[in-house]
Amino acid sequence: VQLQASGGGLVQAGGSLGLSCVASGRTFSTYVMGWFRQAPGKEREFVAAIMDRGSQTYYTDSVKGRFTISRDNAKNTVYLQMNMLKPEDTAVYYCAADKAQYYRRAAQDYEYWGQGTLVTVSS
Repeated sequence: VQLQASGGGLVQAGGSLGLSCVASGRTFSTYVMGWFRQAPGKEREFVAAIMDRGSQTYYTDSVKGRFTISRDNAKNTVYLQMNMLKPEDTAVYYCAADKAQYYRRAAQDYEYWGQGTLVTVSS
């Protein structure tokens, strides 16, 4: 599986941004998809995940109520809609795919990764 993330950019605090991640291959609908982020000097951290059929979603506490993960299996695409952005959301955002049939939030559990897209939130 190859993943291609896009949609990053510069936005003011309080603004919104939407990320997309397109996957190659025919098995996208069988993967749990996640979004992670890595700020300068920090470790990569879990942001959100969505189960293979999109029935369940999970978020880290700091983005609950502001970010929404969704997927369109017909388009092999997972999305991350980010609202009410804060300067602390500034990071490189990565999409990732996990073959496991259950929710996991550790980066090392995800087998496939996109190249990352930079999100910068100015104060």
